[in-house]
Amino acid sequence: MGPRGLQPLVLLVCWALVSAQAGATPAVTTEGLNSTEAALATLGASPSSGPPATPKAPGPSSGPRPTPVTDVAALCVCDLSPTQCDVNCCCDPDCSSTDFSVFSACSVPVVTGDSQFCSQKAATYSMNFTADPPQRVFKLVDKINPSIFCIHITNYKPALSFINPEVPDENNFDKFMKTSGGFAPNADSDVSSTTRLDSPNTSAKYEYGVPLQTLDSFLRFPSPLTSSLCTDDNPAAFLVNQAVKCTRRINLEQCNETKALKMASYSRPEILKVPNSRTKVPIIVQSIVVQSLNQTLTRLEDTQVNLQPAFVSAGNLNVCTNVVLEVKYSLTYTDAGEISRAGLSLLLGTVSSGVVPIQQKFEIHFIQRNTKPVPLSGNPGYVVGLPLVAGFQPQKGIIQMTYRYGQFTILHSTTEQDCLAIEGIRTPVLFGYNMHSGCKLRLTRATPCRLAMQKVKSLLKGQGFPDYVAPFGNSRAQDVLDWVPVHFLTQSSNMKDSCQVPVALVIVVKWTKYGSLVNPQAKIVNVTANLVSSSFPELVAGNPPRTYQITRSRADSGRLRRRANNPTSHLCCPVTFVDVSAPAEAGFRARPTINARLPFNFFFPFV
Repeated sequence: MGPRGLQPLVLLVCWALVSAQAGATPAVTTEGLNSTEAALATLGASPSSGPPATPKAPGPSSGPRPTPVTDVAALCVCDLSPTQCDVNCCCDPDCSSTDFSVFSACSVPVVTGDSQFCSQKAATYSMNFTADPPQRVFKLVDKINPSIFCIHITNYKPALSFINPEVPDENNFDKFMKTSGGFAPNADSDVSSTTRLDSPNTSAKYEYGVPLQTLDSFLRFPSPLTSSLCTDDNPAAFLVNQAVKCTRRINLEQCNETKALKMASYSRPEILKVPNSRTKVPIIVQSIVVQSLNQTLTRLEDTQVNLQPAFVSAGNLNVCTNVVLEVKYSLTYTDAGEISRAGLSLLLGTVSSGVVPIQQKFEIHFIQRNTKPVPLSGNPGYVVGLPLVAGFQPQKGIIQMTYRYGQFTILHSTTEQDCLAIEGIRTPVLFGYNMHSGCKLRLTRATPCRLAMQKVKSLLKGQGFPDYVAPFGNSRAQDVLDWVPVHFLTQSSNMKDSCQVPVALVIVVKWTKYGSLVNPQAKIVNVTANLVSSSFPELVAGNPPRTYQITRSRADSGRLRRRANNPTSHLCCPVTFVDVSAPAEAGFRARPTINARLPFNFFFPFV
């Protein structure tokens, strides 16, 4: 609110007789009247004198605002539909006694004015369901403020409402541009007033979303705004990782004069370490890759060279060399909100007249100092050849091993194939790779059945067998409901008087293609681990020891069999990835339909 010529005179009084005046004194009780009639009856006016003051319709955008309504009998906050009765809005002037008879309750039972006054009017609304038909009950009461500090009299009525704001128009727009801190008269000063270099109140650290300052302005990060064209005046914000593509229209013959095509435009600015400081952080060029017309990439050894765009005409071929096509910023920051290091990677290319306008790509990433980035197995979908992200859930949240290649493992195969010798050595399960590993195992009659079962089971499962697998390669551990549980099954034979010893752990991972057909992402939807046991009667009958080989052939479709006469034996762990993606269906446009709508009160009063 702006300054006023006359300061309000407010008289505060202490009510000594609060207990004697406490409560609400009803003034008028009416039934079967709408809000306008009730207000007239309360105020002692005849219906011919007109309805009470109601908000005027707003005029032009540059004109005065509607007169504030302070009469509680005319206030109605639930009146949302003009010239129509709102359901259960007992103060709606558009509702009649017939409308009130079908109301179930009053959505706004009490309407009051300013609660700081010592005495004020209050309009109460309720329903009388004992009447036939039900009627709306309106009461206008005097409400006493029990507080000892309240406003008794005010001699400045406009102080109770906001002043009329000044609306920009064609006459005062230039004045708004000069006085407003959110606008800038030119592109060089397109930084908000909270981040200007001459602002004395700016904090000595960068905060999230604050533009990165340079000596003369801010670090520019071209991006598309209202269209696909590049806008160079967009500032790079602190801790806001971005990756955008935009189109730039250029004059091929004058490409050496366009600043947006020169590498110096992106490597020359120096970022301020903190806002309003004089400590500068130079941008270091880390790599320069040159792309030819046939898309061949060549990395330059010298990153200190400053290549300028150059127009070359050879016969009917007109090209411009050393044009900036990709820009990647890598900024390192500290816990104190300071920029400590800035790196830049550039892709320069040769552009011909056939590819004009060109497309540029800009990226910026922030990395905290003294921290290592967490490796991912995909972003978001899994990448073939990377390990599965897995963990177990003891109570709340998913617990994962720090070494991601040890989160989901199987038996490791060696040349010796001795299960006891390779105990503890595991092989990670890689996404998209069907695997089959195993080892030899020799059981003697001196080995107890229970000990053999526990030993073989620990060999197959390893330590910390996971309970959950991440659906995507970048799934977070705190999103427990998104993770896929590992369904652990057991399968054994029904032979009597035999020892059921696990011989195989069959793992099946089902995944699907998620997202658009242009760039589908691999998502795991189901994981099953089947522990298969086989009968060993020799451990019970005391027969001489034998060596067993547990095999799994493709023709058997996962069926396991035992051969007792082969001198070589294996415990196996097969891993199979199954694509369960639904086939893509062609989409067709929906048939045109008639968009016919029924009137608002077509089913009234039934709905």
